[in-house]
Amino acid sequence: MSDYILEMRNITKSFGGVKALKSVSINLLPNEILAIVGENGAGKSTLMKILSGSYPCTTYEGEIIVGGVPQRFYSPSDTEKSGIEMIYQELSMHLDMSVAENIFLGRLPSGVGIVRWGDIYERAREYTEMVGLDISVKHTLRSLSASQQQMVAIARALSRSPRILVLDEPTSALTEREVKILFDKLFELKEKGISSIFITHKMKEVMLLADRVTVLRDGEFVSTSLKAETTIQKTVEEMVNRKIANMYPKRQVSFGEEAFRVEGLTVPHPNTTEKNIVESISFSVRAGEILGIVGLVGSGRSETVNAIFGAIKKKSGATYMENREVRITHPRKAIRYGLALLTEDRKRNGTIADMDIAGNTTLASLKQISSGILLRRSQERQKALDYTEKLDIRMQSERDNIQSLSGGNQQKVVVSKWLMTHPKVMFLDEPTRGIDVGAKAQIYGLMCDLAEQGMAIVMISSELPEVVGMCDRFIVLADSKIKAEYFRGEVDEEKLLSSAVSS
Repeated sequence: MSDYILEMRNITKSFGGVKALKSVSINLLPNEILAIVGENGAGKSTLMKILSGSYPCTTYEGEIIVGGVPQRFYSPSDTEKSGIEMIYQELSMHLDMSVAENIFLGRLPSGVGIVRWGDIYERAREYTEMVGLDISVKHTLRSLSASQQQMVAIARALSRSPRILVLDEPTSALTEREVKILFDKLFELKEKGISSIFITHKMKEVMLLADRVTVLRDGEFVSTSLKAETTIQKTVEEMVNRKIANMYPKRQVSFGEEAFRVEGLTVPHPNTTEKNIVESISFSVRAGEILGIVGLVGSGRSETVNAIFGAIKKKSGATYMENREVRITHPRKAIRYGLALLTEDRKRNGTIADMDIAGNTTLASLKQISSGILLRRSQERQKALDYTEKLDIRMQSERDNIQSLSGGNQQKVVVSKWLMTHPKVMFLDEPTRGIDVGAKAQIYGLMCDLAEQGMAIVMISSELPEVVGMCDRFIVLADSKIKAEYFRGEVDEEKLLSSAVSS
């Protein structure tokens, strides 16, 4: 009898002539949290789609054993019957149904054909409280924030009494408080005999949560180590197959003149009438400088840069480019004046899913590749190739769909799109969200290159280590105001966080 609650043995999966997985084997112990890490394209998602039944057992080689019993999963329902629950980064929930309905969809308690709504609401409350959600279970899912929706998905999984939880980037939309609640819950479940597989790009989470760490690279198994026997640097180097001397390659740059300034910016709250999310804030950034904007979720960081860029309305505020006032009422004007904005959600605001790589690369610079209303396709292709080569975007063809790329390469396409506009100031809102450590290192290196070339950069990130590692100066938003300002070398993560939560 095996000691493992789950074994995936010699899993091989091909798409056409390309092997996405090459005889990969992993195992999971009872009462264990196993982290699976690797760059985008390493095979993590493919392996989990096999485990979930999304790729039926007839489409790959290898075997899956749960609790010592060989399994053949033809569909996700087979996986659920075996006691495995999947929680995905991209939620598959019904937005116009209530929280309670989402939790018990397909399993609504009934008697004589009549749904017992009282029982449903009572039981749903048990599971929302279990994950720390203080909401009405009668609310529609659409009315909740992204992080709350993620916690509902976790509550739904727990309601099915799983033996194994598989969580794919579950913290990407969660606040720090919600991450702590989730981790506490996973530790509690481990004590009750529920094992978890945890997939994340965040190495600190791995070291905090996991008992063992499995590394995949290019569709192959690399290693499994006890957490106590590895380090973040060793794990990252195994993932990328090279030494990483410094994750944050910040370089000393001599700043030029002021490139951008905003004075008295006030932005209305997106959800609350008669309230402002930021009120009369002012800041500037110089050529070659990287300015970090720090704040908790809801502090107005994204709203600030989107209002500056003309993507959302502001109540007041004057903007200056190289000490000359400019009126920006629309993103087209922002681009014309030399601003670029990489938004936090590349799928919703940064790319067009049905368009190819070349089309997405040239989206913001159509005038450069058109004659009147006619698009010069050959020039579009050449421009795209120029930038994909500069940024080392890994692809087969610039005519492939953008969705064929890994998350990190999609992000680099969005960066290429803005670089093609030749901006003087670039706003980066969560530039490394959802991408692997190798792609992160490339983004950091690119930021340093751009700063050395004289570009002014404003960076927003929820990852305090990268803010501290990459920025020259920091402003902290809290209670609609700028609460503090610091220079590089004056602060660490704790001091920034303390400023962000102080009232």
